[in-house]
Amino acid sequence: MELDMSADQLKSALNRLRRAQGQLAGVIRMIEEGRDCEDVVTQLAAVSRALDRAGFSIIATGLQQCLTSEDPQARDAARMRARLEKLFLSLA
Repeated sequence: MELDMSADQLKSALNRLRRAQGQLAGVIRMIEEGRDCEDVVTQLAAVSRALDRAGFSIIATGLQQCLTSEDPQARDAARMRARLEKLFLSLA
């Protein structure tokens, strides 16, 4: 099933990913400049959280689509649970 996001959902996910991209660029600069280890790790944790939030937002959209899908195969509870579990674990 293709991920179909509303304009607001898409904008929110892209903003989160762009923010993470900017934070990651900052971490790379910090390492290149020889900045303090604690500062680098703090920023790296922020990048990780931003990516997690974007990923969970996208997964939530997929979950909503699966639950409202007209496709009988997508509504098969065991199959859907396995697919969603795999998605959540991919972010763990």
